[in-house]
Amino acid sequence: MKTTAVIMAGGKGERFWPKSRAGLPKQFLSFSNDGKTLIQLTVERHLTLVAHKDIFIVTNKEYVEIVAEQLPNIPPQNILAEPMPKNTAPCVAFAAAVIEKKYGDALMLILSSDHLIKYEEMYVDTLSRALEIAKEGENIVTIGIMPTFPETGYGYINFGKDSGHYPGAYSVKRFVEKPDANTAKEYLSSGQYLWNSGMFVWKLSTIVQKFKELLPETYIGASKIGKAHGTPEYEQVLKSQFDSFKSESIDYGIMEKATPIYTLPGNFGWDDVGSWLALERVNKTNESGNIVRGDVITIDTHNSTIIGNKKLIAAVGLEDIVIVDTDDAILICAKDATQDVKKVIENLRICNRSELL
Repeated sequence: MKTTAVIMAGGKGERFWPKSRAGLPKQFLSFSNDGKTLIQLTVERHLTLVAHKDIFIVTNKEYVEIVAEQLPNIPPQNILAEPMPKNTAPCVAFAAAVIEKKYGDALMLILSSDHLIKYEEMYVDTLSRALEIAKEGENIVTIGIMPTFPETGYGYINFGKDSGHYPGAYSVKRFVEKPDANTAKEYLSSGQYLWNSGMFVWKLSTIVQKFKELLPETYIGASKIGKAHGTPEYEQVLKSQFDSFKSESIDYGIMEKATPIYTLPGNFGWDDVGSWLALERVNKTNESGNIVRGDVITIDTHNSTIIGNKKLIAAVGLEDIVIVDTDDAILICAKDATQDVKKVIENLRICNRSELL
């Protein structure tokens, strides 16, 4: 059975402001020393499993040209442009309908465009195992991440006993939303919870059946889009159906209700690059614990991230600070407040400062 990959690339990356903007969000930026963007790295790490011609990018219509420029080996017809964001359930249904028209049935990897993986060989081995399990019956497989600290910014997977029939895979009891700090500590100490990576594996026929059962209206609309794909009526059908879709996550709409679901624990150095703190997790720090790029002088400054642009940044006597300079904005933020950078975006919207979004 053919293996396909669907890479979701429509996010705004607001916690990476001021580098990440509405016109060039974080998945199209580079955060590592090799200069490759997050979406380029995402495609590359899956090429031992999926050919370029079987990789589909679902993105916002505004980003189609950027995707085509950064991923020239992806066929243009495989860049699926959402006319408006409607969360991950319509995104997955849209891609599934297009792939179904092309291949009938296939294995599907559902992936995010803005994650980093440290140990790629281990990662590919995990996905290969997930594909084997997903081939059988109507199995759905999710990749859980073994938690290393009580993170409050991730959803969690509560898993049960070893499945027995599929060594290394565990039955999923439930998906839980982002916890508060005390609950996250309880999850970590219990040893029965994994971080929800948002990566899923299934047969196309399996997920289509789940949409029929659990989100029938989305299934009907996506089917119309799939049938129209490649025809003169496609753009009109796409717009009208997306207008009618309810905005809903695949986790809430499908995963929390579907069976059977298995999880494979991953320990391959996963990072969702969710805030500026991720830079110190994916890059080496200097002897003072700093991440420094650009024209920067540091004096008695420790454990800080400083990203320069065109002018000199001199940091004196700082600790646990993030500084990011761009042409039109500077971010200065305490490390423990990086999750709140998105509040700057909210304030800019209220003040009608759209030129800075």
